Amino acid sequence: MRYLSHCDSPVGELTLAGDGAAVCGLWLEGQKYYCAKVPEGAPADDGAPGFDALRRWLDAYFAGERPAIADVPLAPRGSDFQQHVWRILAEIPYGGLTTYGEMAVRIARERGRATSALVVGGAVGHNPVSVVAPCHRVVGASGSLTGYAGGLDRERWLLMHEGVDMGGMFTPKRGTVL
Repeated sequence: MRYLSHCDSPVGELTLAGDGAAVCGLWLEGQKYYCAKVPEGAPADDGAPGFDALRRWLDAYFAGERPAIADVPLAPRGSDFQQHVWRILAEIPYGGLTTYGEMAVRIARERGRATSALVVGGAVGHNPVSVVAPCHRVVGASGSLTGYAGGLDRERWLLMHEGVDMGGMFTPKRGTVL
């Protein structure tokens, strides 16, 4: 069974999804793939397991703190490849950046077979726990913002909130993930 809840944030309303044991979704209003893999008609339950921890995490994050991802019981649903990509997202430090290409190189090394930045981008875009698994910290090869599923304005806001210099093109902090 999946449960839903909603909460307000500086980047708009957020929808939370839980599976009765952990958080399996966090989407920004209007985000691509909004509530993917959540059955239509999922009941609302503000007290579902994991939601209190997620709300505390979000409150701390939006207050400018750096809460640990491990503080939220997460159980995102996806393929083995997607899970691999999402684990790497969780390693990108607060205020840090990486590129889709850097992630592809790392994944190829770890899995023993080539993958493309485009395929990595698809998995990043389907990240079901936005903000917590920080897909907003992945940029294009030139350092440009390329298509955040929650919208580029929100990506800019999140990065500025984390202290990333928005004055021009980004220079990804090489080696922050790899």
